[in-house]
Amino acid sequence: MVYPEEVVNGVQDDGTRYACWNPVLFKPRKGPLYLYYKVGPSPQEWWGMYMTSKDDGKTWSEPVKLPEGILGPIKNQPIHLENGTILSPSSNETKSGIWTMHLERSEDSGKNWSKTESLNDPKEFGAIQPVIFNYGNGKLQMLSRTKNEVIAQNWSDDHGKTWSKMTATVLPNPNSGIDGVTLKDGRQLLVYNPTNKNWGDRVPLSIAISEDGKDWKRILDLEPIRKNTDKEGEEYSYPTVIQAKNGLVHLVYTWNRKTVKYVTLNPNKLH
Repeated sequence: MVYPEEVVNGVQDDGTRYACWNPVLFKPRKGPLYLYYKVGPSPQEWWGMYMTSKDDGKTWSEPVKLPEGILGPIKNQPIHLENGTILSPSSNETKSGIWTMHLERSEDSGKNWSKTESLNDPKEFGAIQPVIFNYGNGKLQMLSRTKNEVIAQNWSDDHGKTWSKMTATVLPNPNSGIDGVTLKDGRQLLVYNPTNKNWGDRVPLSIAISEDGKDWKRILDLEPIRKNTDKEGEEYSYPTVIQAKNGLVHLVYTWNRKTVKYVTLNPNKLH
């Protein structure tokens, strides 16, 4: 049996201990494995950190703070484009309740970063925690969690250098985190809660598939609504998803805020 091991904590030089938030693992095509995370008393005051591993997570470097103004991937993985650019989906939450999302960009394998301006108007969409889908030839889509009971989107046709205005998708969102991956066969896989009650029940937790990012087909409920039970308090949320080299899709998500559930899927059977 494999047991979890602590690799980092939020203990500061003066002994103060802060929470470590939203860990994100990322493996570029060349170089070490990265562990990005945030440290701080709240999402309004946290800062970005990372560690690296040269042996696929068996051992880790000392933590390094990201440059001022760079938070790293807020919840979902960066992507490594065909041209070598790394794009990291990120966002900000202010003490006054303003949510904005942006993109952080590296041309040198994560050594240096730049970032875009906010890619949403918070008066129209309060948006955070984007995920990036790659359609090839420079065409990208970002989907974001919002306060507006809908998943919102931005598009780029130039490898993420410029982005369209944020618009609504057809996908509902109960102000809950999402994640997804561009499958090796070119389809887009999204994990989300398909309800639109603001801060309502985060159940069911489902998978949708799309060929073009516009038309989405909900094909599987990982956690369905259970009939004849009191579902009050049920919550299945905050998914993370990757596709392994062998093609299998690996998913983890919070299960009723009590534990973490792990699921493996064969995408060839998802239609």
